[in-house]
Amino acid sequence: MNKRRAELEVSAGGIVFRRPAEEPARYLLIRDSYKNWGFPKGHLEGEESPAQAALRETAEETGLERLVLHGPIRLIDWHFRFRGRHIHKYCHFFLFESPDGEVCPQLDEGITACQWRPLSEALELLSYDNARGVLKRAGEMVRTLVAVGAGRSGGRSDGRTHRRTGGQAETEGDAGQAETEGDGGYEGQKTVRPSAGPPVHPSA
Repeated sequence: MNKRRAELEVSAGGIVFRRPAEEPARYLLIRDSYKNWGFPKGHLEGEESPAQAALRETAEETGLERLVLHGPIRLIDWHFRFRGRHIHKYCHFFLFESPDGEVCPQLDEGITACQWRPLSEALELLSYDNARGVLKRAGEMVRTLVAVGAGRSGGRSDGRTHRRTGGQAETEGDAGQAETEGDGGYEGQKTVRPSAGPPVHPSA
């Protein structure tokens, strides 16, 4: 009996934080059409790099334009089934900072709400365990930025990103096979690979 090989999908997403004056950092979560809370993410288009795709998807799904790129957070992967297809999905996550607090969810793409939450509340609200792992790593990066006096985004209005500092890219999954619609959220069968192994673009 032949076992069907999983189809490969590659996406990228962003964790956005902001620091209101004299207050702890806030992290942006979005709610999808299935009422799951997570982060902006989507497929790479054309010859986009993961960072470019993460910027575009984050801006489109949240309405935020002045995003400052601080670097990669983590690469996660999971398996799910969609309409009879077995899909193995990778998602590259990047850390962005926004000087703006007003968001506009992309309703026509099923984004039903956006909320800024402190780290502890955001971790509780998230719908998927491996998304919490990404956010915890993002929180560590933000604490480092604060400790060294960086991370306060300037007043640029040209909508371009400027990379400041990076994080360690690594793979992480969650146990269990997801039988879901859409892109399967974040949950999936655990797969650990070297950081150089996962592809940036699906092979033809």
